[in-house]
Amino acid sequence: MSKPSVLALVAHPDDIEFMFVGTMLMLQRKGWDIHYMTIANGNCGTAVDDSETIIAKRRAESEASCKLAGAIYHPSVCNDLEVFHTWDIISKVLSVVRDVKPKIVLTQSMDDYMEDHTNSCRVAVTAAFCRGMLNAKCDPPRPGYQGDVTVYHAIPHGLMDPYRRRIEPEMFVNVEPVMQMKWDMLSCHKSQKEWLDVSQGMNAYQKVMEGFMAQLGERSGMFKYAEGFTRRSWLGFSAADIDPLREELGDDVVLNPLYR
Repeated sequence: MSKPSVLALVAHPDDIEFMFVGTMLMLQRKGWDIHYMTIANGNCGTAVDDSETIIAKRRAESEASCKLAGAIYHPSVCNDLEVFHTWDIISKVLSVVRDVKPKIVLTQSMDDYMEDHTNSCRVAVTAAFCRGMLNAKCDPPRPGYQGDVTVYHAIPHGLMDPYRRRIEPEMFVNVEPVMQMKWDMLSCHKSQKEWLDVSQGMNAYQKVMEGFMAQLGERSGMFKYAEGFTRRSWLGFSAADIDPLREELGDDVVLNPLYR
């Protein structure tokens, strides 16, 4: 019997590690396969390298991160700033969705600060939605499938929307048991420490990540470190209102009483 799968679909190399790889690792502990895809290749995340050089670096960093955790890596399909909600991009992501047949898709928030993030979210949602549509042709071609999938949106980077308003997730996932691996996977993205120090002043960006997880842990009222998610409506994605993340992780998930 095949293992259940969780597929992460985000914009850039290191987005997964920053905001929700801990949840994937917790599912892996329950026997799930974990799949990793950044839709864009990270070619703009540098102040020193040409495009070809940084693309190679960032792919190698993502593959190293996946190797650490035993995650399955899926290549990017476009450059940074070229993630758009177009069929050219969706069809390539749809091919991966049909290959993986995930029970859970983790993606970014529609309230994130950067358009590559919100566009990747839209692409991920559409690809999951049309997974079984006969006339939705993907690239490369793959047969559709009708299995249920549940989409969870991560809390935005910075824990706030583009207008600086605090975002409350629907649920918190305990990631304290896997924080060291989350840290080590993020540390694989060496080129990004250099870039973020220059572009956003994020000195010691592993510490920034740890700070976000500690803030969410405090909000949970239960955990030292947590990741936050909001579950998308099941309509078009599953036959019933299911919540496999809570079902699988049990006491390592708590609902947020402040969520509306």
